[in-house]
Amino acid sequence: MNAAVRKLHRQSGVTMIEYALIAALIGVVAITTLTAIGTKVNTKFTAVSTALQ
Repeated sequence: MNAAVRKLHRQSGVTMIEYALIAALIGVVAITTLTAIGTKVNTKFTAVSTALQ
């Protein structure tokens, strides 16, 4: 019984690590995407501002 509990505990630890890695990957992708979109939006706003002056 003790061995089964230890094995289950180890597996839940591995699962937690996997979820943490997935969350980190999603975070990196989100930051990269938002940075690229932000740059493009900034360029458009600058073009509109220049055109209005």
